[in-house]
Amino acid sequence: MSKAANLAYKPVGIAGKMVAGGLAGALVSRIWQMGHREDPALPGARSLQHGWRDVLLAAALQGTVFAVVKTAVDRAAAGQFARWSGAYPEQ
Repeated sequence: MSKAANLAYKPVGIAGKMVAGGLAGALVSRIWQMGHREDPALPGARSLQHGWRDVLLAAALQGTVFAVVKTAVDRAAAGQFARWSGAYPEQ
């Protein structure tokens, strides 16, 4: 793919990452709330109200969900860009 097409894809990729971050955050919160009804707040790394187990589980959940959602959104955006432009964006 040409440099011009790669450059044209940049805003699409950036917008996709922003959408993916928002979707992933909402999904992580929803999943966490389903398993922790008594304390639905997602624990942060320095949370003193939660033990190591919950903090590390929350971090693993966030990382996993973000990676999956980001990949799905990026792949869908690249496919749509290829349909519109006729060229699939390079890595």
